[in-house]
Amino acid sequence: MYSEPIAGSLYLASASPRRSALLTQIGVLHRQFACDVDEQVLADESAAAYVERVTQAKVLAGQQRVAVDAVVLAADTVVVVDGRILGKPADQDDARNMLRSLSGRAHQVMTAVAVASGPRSELIRVDSQVFFRCLGEAEIAAYWATGEPADKAGSYAIQGLAAIFVERIEGSYSAVVGLPLMETASLLASFGIARWQQP
Repeated sequence: MYSEPIAGSLYLASASPRRSALLTQIGVLHRQFACDVDEQVLADESAAAYVERVTQAKVLAGQQRVAVDAVVLAADTVVVVDGRILGKPADQDDARNMLRSLSGRAHQVMTAVAVASGPRSELIRVDSQVFFRCLGEAEIAAYWATGEPADKAGSYAIQGLAAIFVERIEGSYSAVVGLPLMETASLLASFGIARWQQP
């Protein structure tokens, strides 16, 4: 347990290197640790309800690791097509099927962010539309061979090699990567966490 947080410091309850890099990009100093929570989708649970529930569970789990007045941030991102949540692929066939389902059309990416300190907790969700060009079977196979899709929700990383699949985005690019920066900075500011901090 972190018992002596630095005044105005932030704890990122996430193992994601992308979320940590995004916070660093806007000058938010933070410490990082992973929080394990149950991420099973409940019966008849919508994608929006799911991502908000899991994010809230993560920030609450994070609060158990730090001093009571520390500020904790957690987030979760889901890729949704036809109302179906696309998680990380189980294997190559699963990844190929996901990428085929995204090919030549739009899909939704939802990212929820929660910030908590003591009894106060605030949550926001940012939804974006991502439009993929048509993908060929050989291209899908070649992308899998790079290793990038294996641990990515929806079997792709927009900030990585899959950037060439994207025709356009309607919404927040950083939210698709994993953390909507404009909205997160505003939320953190309401908890006294400044951006553009000096190390």
